[in-house]
Amino acid sequence: MLVAAATGEIFMQVSVEAKEGFERTMTVEVPAERVNEEIEKRLKKIARTAKLDGFRPGKAPISVIRRLYKGQVYDEVFREMLQTSYFEALSQEDLKPAGEPTITALEKKPEEGFGFTATFEVMPEVVLQDMDGITIKRPVAEVCEADIDAMLEKLRKQRIAWIEVPRAAKNNDQIAINFKGYIDGELFDGGSADDVPLILGSNNMIDGFEAGLVGAKAGETRTLELIFSEDYNSEKLAGKPAKFEVNITKVSESELPKVDEEFAKTFGVADGGVEGLRKDLQENLEREVAQRANASVKDQVMAALLETNAVDIPQILIAEEAGTLKKQAEAQLAAGAAARGESAELNQELFLDEAKRRVALGMIMSEVVKNNEMEIDAKRLRDKVNQIAANYDDPDEVVQWYYSNQEQLGQLENVVLEEQITDWVLEQVTVEEEKTTFAELTGGTA
Repeated sequence: MLVAAATGEIFMQVSVEAKEGFERTMTVEVPAERVNEEIEKRLKKIARTAKLDGFRPGKAPISVIRRLYKGQVYDEVFREMLQTSYFEALSQEDLKPAGEPTITALEKKPEEGFGFTATFEVMPEVVLQDMDGITIKRPVAEVCEADIDAMLEKLRKQRIAWIEVPRAAKNNDQIAINFKGYIDGELFDGGSADDVPLILGSNNMIDGFEAGLVGAKAGETRTLELIFSEDYNSEKLAGKPAKFEVNITKVSESELPKVDEEFAKTFGVADGGVEGLRKDLQENLEREVAQRANASVKDQVMAALLETNAVDIPQILIAEEAGTLKKQAEAQLAAGAAARGESAELNQELFLDEAKRRVALGMIMSEVVKNNEMEIDAKRLRDKVNQIAANYDDPDEVVQWYYSNQEQLGQLENVVLEEQITDWVLEQVTVEEEKTTFAELTGGTA
């Protein structure tokens, strides 16, 4: 295609070749007239202020300016025209690249103008499908007295006291130990520590370690001959036999606190005693039910969008997303890996399936937003900010911080937009209530 000005002057010539899949190669050629016109304009601008030996400022002949600066100016014009002509060509051809292009300059003499090829993948068209026939199940659960009792028991365990006892250790006791670990008769890194609290039966140590200390008394030393599992998280230790010299310095048994007014006060219930605490717990658990139910609905909605709208995805988008997920995972593992003297580097292929799901869902959701001309619900966003701010001593300061920090506010905007998309989908599908229990809904993790 020839792109021309109203005067009929040709600005550039564009051609597009479709390759395999979403790949396109776009060739852009800019005539010498346009290039030379821009070069001459810049050279004249330089000439007006140039200070050269033998000439008054701004009085050097244009031929001298051209000889001294043409190469520099040509490079500047080439870089700028490459960028502007690339985007002009995309606009003219109605192309939407999925990622950064690979640019290759065409071999041309200066008097022939300049040109380049840009190879890139294009964004596919997403056509939203009808969601009739899809059923979303909304979990409905009531918080009962047994749920509050179970939560009280968890809170008691959080306030557990350990009382030293003059007897042999048994499962569920806490012991204090000093230990040294040996492999092939040598101490190994990370295998020794002093004054370590350990609850027998917690399975926090390697297989056989805790069982080997049942029955031990304070002041006793035991030798444990053990083998690290083949899938142990340190490659240096996996599958290797080890010997541990363990000195038990203290044996303690647990004592749970009574559920009384003093216990309630430790959880911020100044008035109302145990009944006040139970009321607070019920309100908290009901909020948990609402959050879990909404999360379940949202997960079903996203799964329905993916199931209903099959989309082909440019490979570059999958690779970029997988790379991002890989970096995030490596950052989380870095500290632990460094402590063990290991590398945190992961294979990017591990993240390809999740990357594909995320990219596909993002494309579908973008189409929902575009088709329905959705905009961020300002009131819902403000409510979300206020909800977070309410947990701080100075809520107004937190609100102000969010609205002055676009990155943080942007994360909440994404959450709000996902909620709006979820609401839209729920209007297109059948929603059925599904009765469940608090324990089933939370998986016992609340």
